[in-house]
Amino acid sequence: MSSVAQTAKITIPPDLLPEDGRFGSGPSRIRPDAAAALAAAANNFLGTSHRKSTVKDVVHRLRAGVAELFSLPDGYEVALGNGGTTGFWDAAVFGLIESRSQHLSFGAFSAKFAAGVAGAPHLEAPEIISSEPGTHPEAVANPTVDAYALTHNETSTGVSMELHRPAADGLVLVDATSGAGGLRFDAAETDVYYFAPQKCLAADGGLWLACCSPAAVERIERIAASDRWIPPFLDLGIALSSSRKDETYNTPALATVFLAVHQVEWINENGGLEWAASRCDQSADIIYTWAGSRSFTTPFVADPAIRSHVVATIDFDGVSADEVAAVLRANGIVDVESYRALGRNQLRVALFPAIPPSDIAALCGCIDYVVESL
Repeated sequence: MSSVAQTAKITIPPDLLPEDGRFGSGPSRIRPDAAAALAAAANNFLGTSHRKSTVKDVVHRLRAGVAELFSLPDGYEVALGNGGTTGFWDAAVFGLIESRSQHLSFGAFSAKFAAGVAGAPHLEAPEIISSEPGTHPEAVANPTVDAYALTHNETSTGVSMELHRPAADGLVLVDATSGAGGLRFDAAETDVYYFAPQKCLAADGGLWLACCSPAAVERIERIAASDRWIPPFLDLGIALSSSRKDETYNTPALATVFLAVHQVEWINENGGLEWAASRCDQSADIIYTWAGSRSFTTPFVADPAIRSHVVATIDFDGVSADEVAAVLRANGIVDVESYRALGRNQLRVALFPAIPPSDIAALCGCIDYVVESL
């Protein structure tokens, strides 16, 4: 029997299935309550001007909710703009790095930012400190560096790192796209904590948010006022001034803004970042304990201290992870395939706050059933 035919014949019993089959690491599961709230507000919100109070009030709630969620110190500002994290990397090349940056590269996304900076003709060659996938390097104080580029959670590999300032001088720029809202951190250890909302914030992509320290704000405004040419769409000075008016430079996706607000306020109402992180901790404990107790699975990240609690990567031995993922998909459990560029026999599972730990436990049970059937 061919593997395709075999896959098609495997039906997971309904009582084993999770309540919701979406486990993707981005776009993430959107809570049904949030989708219902958007539908209820659609006639008065969607299709209205983003320069008027109907939308500006929601943007204000998003900025205020993010500041509360991360317990931002006095003087920090929440800016936002279009383009997602990839767009923010380009904006940072123009508006945050003065001459030279240091990058920790330990996966596909941290490497992309480093590569973008390396190609910028107006900047000096960056210092890039790399480590193998499944690990992370450490930042090193360097007096020739004016910006340190860190990654809170490497989405491609399931590695997270604690955030600490490597030096007294130099801005600390943190890509927090898959960690923001699910991992604990001290905002005072960062100058720009930036992210897109399609992960822990359970919205769609195309928007970036950045929590900026007074030092970062000063840098942004100084570079924006200099003779450096900056495309307006990537001008963080424009983004900052627009954000202070609860606007974006150009039209945002209103549904994305609404869904992000709904998720941020849901987390804050339930206990804030500590509550969300504890929920992710429970999911992580379930899946890593399960993976460590099976003969055919092993957590990809060997060091438990740096295993992500928002994106789990699980290696398979003697079983095709792709075939397991295909069976799961045929049964309505989707987006657990490994990151395409990593090329490992593994599954990658989101553990974001919108996913209840009970669904992670159900997913593990479903994988057991599939492997036994295969």
